Amino acid sequence: MAYTKEDFKQLVQDIQAQSWYKNPIGFGIARVDRGQLNSDKILQATYPIINWEENYGSAAVLLNALKEAGEEVDTSKTELVCNLSDKFLASCVEAFRPYIPEAKGDEHKNVQVISTLASLPIDSGLTADDYKVVFIFEDEAVNSVEAAYLKLYALSTGKAKLRSLNLNGIFGALHNCAWVGNQPIELDWLRANEIVLKLSGKYPTIDMVDKFPRFLSHVIPADNTRILETSKVRFGAQLAGGTTVMPGAAYINFNAGTEGSVMVEGRISSSAVVGAGSDVGGGASILGVLSGTDGVPVSIGENTLLGANSCTGTAIGDSCILDAGVTILPGTKITLSEKAVAALKEINPDKEISTVMKGSDFQGVNGVHFRVNSQTGQTIAMRSTREVKLNADLH
Repeated sequence: MAYTKEDFKQLVQDIQAQSWYKNPIGFGIARVDRGQLNSDKILQATYPIINWEENYGSAAVLLNALKEAGEEVDTSKTELVCNLSDKFLASCVEAFRPYIPEAKGDEHKNVQVISTLASLPIDSGLTADDYKVVFIFEDEAVNSVEAAYLKLYALSTGKAKLRSLNLNGIFGALHNCAWVGNQPIELDWLRANEIVLKLSGKYPTIDMVDKFPRFLSHVIPADNTRILETSKVRFGAQLAGGTTVMPGAAYINFNAGTEGSVMVEGRISSSAVVGAGSDVGGGASILGVLSGTDGVPVSIGENTLLGANSCTGTAIGDSCILDAGVTILPGTKITLSEKAVAALKEINPDKEISTVMKGSDFQGVNGVHFRVNSQTGQTIAMRSTREVKLNADLH
């Protein structure tokens, strides 16, 4: 076991040199919420910290401790979910001992997790069954609730890029629950106890019914990020610092979000990404991969304005404007004057621009102003002459 930092490094090298060992993509220790009727059903997994393509020394210690505790450790599978035990904790504490005195604040957070678990008071009401040790070795379809939450954490904490993870199977892995604050409740349990709960005045105030919790239930956002209504951001979304999410029509789905300071007053559907300095106006809608985008994720460029109640199902470039109420889908026919073609070619010399284009043809084309001709009803495009600039005091 490790008694000095050099001993620790040697221990890690010895573990990693063994044939069974494999560096994980992500790992962490989660507290789990179990079903009220079926305790084998995991409803939610809460990670105090997650590791993503990092901290392989801690991964080696945890995996070795699981083996020493008698758990079956198979690193050839895409996921590994193991039970936590006192023997596991004792082995981890011994290995991490050289780092325990300095494990505070931002230092050695994996050590802090182990130390906290090892020192939980006996009367805390928590047992080893309340925790799971979780590893992901390959980015394949999701098989477990614990792995699903680990990936959602990776997205929401910004440790993994949006649209970079395989989330296939996530809806099948997660359970539809009634949520009371951060607590998930089995719907079958509510049905089985409805009479007693209602007659005793203990029927809960249910905030929502969903497979996903809310972003703020698991993530502390950057200091200059504002979310004015918790229901507006789903867990698995990613918000860059400086993002403001207003109440009302605003909404950000999982695996979607912002890449810088953005004003959000409209809908950012799953897999949609909005660039820094852009403004998603009131009621504006960026379509997701399952609705009106031909299955292609939508990206909105930097310093672009989507006007109130506008809608886009295709990529929009930098410094563009989509007027209020205008809809641009991949197949939308858009007309340009010869003057507009020349002006847009000047700032987009590598793009094919003509007098008649489809919405999908504008991918990567910057400086476009999309409008509707009030006399003919035609959707038209021209060179944008207006700078989109967010209020620095608000972002």
